[in-house]
Amino acid sequence: MNVDRFNQQIEKLYSQIQVLLQCYATKPNSQEEIITETFEELHTAMEELLTVSEELQVTRTAVEKERQRYQDLFEFAPDGYLVTNAIGTIQEANQAAATLLGVRQKYLVGKPLIIFIDQQDRHSFSLQINNFQELLNWEIKVQPRQGEPFPTMIKASAVYDLQGKQLGWRWLLSNISERKQAEEMLQQSYEKLEIRVTQRTAELVKANQKLQTEITERKRVESQLLYLAFHDALTGLPNRAAFMKRVRDAIDYSKRYSDYLFAVLFIDLDRFKLINDSLGHIKGDQFLLAIANKLKLCVRSIDIAARLGGDEFTILLEGIQDVSDAIKAVERIQQELGLPFELDGQEMFTTASIGIALSSTVNYEHPEELLRDADTAMYRAKLLGRARYELFNSDMYADVLAKLQLEAELRRAIERKEFRVYYQPMVSLTKGSILGFEALLRWQHPERGLLNPADFISLAEETGLIFSIGKRVLHEACSQMQAWRMCHNSNFLEKISVNLSLKQFSQADLIEQIGQILHSTGLDAANLVLEITEAVIVENGDKATAAILQLREMGIDLSIDDFGTGYCSLGRLYKFPISVLKIDRSFISLMSTNSNLEIIEIIITLAHKLGVDVLAEGVETKEQLALLRKLNCEYAQGNFFSVPLNSSAAEALIMTNPRW
Repeated sequence: MNVDRFNQQIEKLYSQIQVLLQCYATKPNSQEEIITETFEELHTAMEELLTVSEELQVTRTAVEKERQRYQDLFEFAPDGYLVTNAIGTIQEANQAAATLLGVRQKYLVGKPLIIFIDQQDRHSFSLQINNFQELLNWEIKVQPRQGEPFPTMIKASAVYDLQGKQLGWRWLLSNISERKQAEEMLQQSYEKLEIRVTQRTAELVKANQKLQTEITERKRVESQLLYLAFHDALTGLPNRAAFMKRVRDAIDYSKRYSDYLFAVLFIDLDRFKLINDSLGHIKGDQFLLAIANKLKLCVRSIDIAARLGGDEFTILLEGIQDVSDAIKAVERIQQELGLPFELDGQEMFTTASIGIALSSTVNYEHPEELLRDADTAMYRAKLLGRARYELFNSDMYADVLAKLQLEAELRRAIERKEFRVYYQPMVSLTKGSILGFEALLRWQHPERGLLNPADFISLAEETGLIFSIGKRVLHEACSQMQAWRMCHNSNFLEKISVNLSLKQFSQADLIEQIGQILHSTGLDAANLVLEITEAVIVENGDKATAAILQLREMGIDLSIDDFGTGYCSLGRLYKFPISVLKIDRSFISLMSTNSNLEIIEIIITLAHKLGVDVLAEGVETKEQLALLRKLNCEYAQGNFFSVPLNSSAAEALIMTNPRW
């Protein structure tokens, strides 16, 4: 009987008792009194029973709420939860258990739990159930309806009735496959680690055995590395890092003592590249070592001589009285370097360009500033003729700034196409007519007007801008020459001559560039003359020979420009397939004197002996022309015939076809 029916029965009985009490109230006697008392007691008992019934209803509601909470926990538990009877038949199962065993939840009830246990674990499973023992953390393999067995952690607790008789089991099943895999991986890692630790321990034991031997060697190496960090590997002199530290210390000292004076010397050997290329790098290194030894002899014990790299050396003169001390040191260095010395039995000579920066010239804060200014002074010494020294002053710094400004303007000039090609006629002295033109570069500066190459070409070479400028000039000159030949059918225009600087000639793709320009403009290679200086032959050596031979194979003529002003040996000149020698204008301007006339005659005779034609530059007068013809000079060029002309004026000159 449920609680609701029980309450109804009590209410009915209570009503009947009330009726009886009313009936007996009209018949008072002793027996009736007893009955009345009895019924009153019964009434009291019934009231108490109703109270208990109400309390039972409250308890029932709480129990139902707790049952529902338990049911929710049972259904939504993340692990499998089962209830079986004493022999292991499933009576209840949550969704997690159904998922774990691979069977729908409603089909699990009534199934023996043992059928979901892996075959090899069923015997132990049966033994555990029969022992009626609480099981905690029992690992066993579960066999789902489909799929492979997997390890499971089981917790089982017995269910008893009030008399202590076992009714069944509660089971909690957790899939520990991932944990087992992790444990196996951890075990494998541990085993590998054990092996590695064993191996490493053996290695450490072995290394420890060597350690004592290595300590001494390591200290020696550390000492050597420290030495190398602050010394030049080739010469043994202090290197840039050591030198800059000493200069830094000197600057700091001068800040504390205002009367302290020091100087930085920047030394660059003249023509070292020629020595290095001619004798090879091994001899070049020996040469640098000999120079370093000479410099050591020239400095005091308180000074420091260092090698920055290549053929660049620096000296810090500390505690000098005035600039004369620095100059005396420089003169001593130049005198020592000027003395001959032997290198593998060969007598060698050298000179140096030296820049001096005094600490009192500028309020120096950083060592790099002193080195920069000494370098600037050295560069000025090289420009003024080498084998000399220069003292840095503020004007030099202004010159450097001007140089930087000019470089920026040069770069803008390339972008804005401010460069122009002018043409000066080359005249055949046998025919008296124009043979061709020399292409001359000009810069149409927006502020300074038309500039000659002397104003900017050296900077263009130094910065590498000459590559872009030279390529454009060559292309424009070839294109213009081909246009004149095609337009005017001017067969007498045989040659267009274009200068190649030393820098251009050193380009790896020079031959390819020239070939592309001839192809794109349509000009025949036989109509092109490339002018090079003697320095190209001297500085490039075998490379120059190979390049010149390639150009000659293409059909291009080569001309030596400004002949007589350089230092090319006749023996070397003889090896080059040169077509024309151009006598420098400095000889032509003074050719009226007997000495210069004889030099010109010798040059022309030499050229003819070598099978080379001669072109005289800078012809200004009729008398000069007559003398050149008398000396059998083939060609001439100069303002006597025409000043350099732009393309339109040159074309007009072609149209007049002048004769001389």
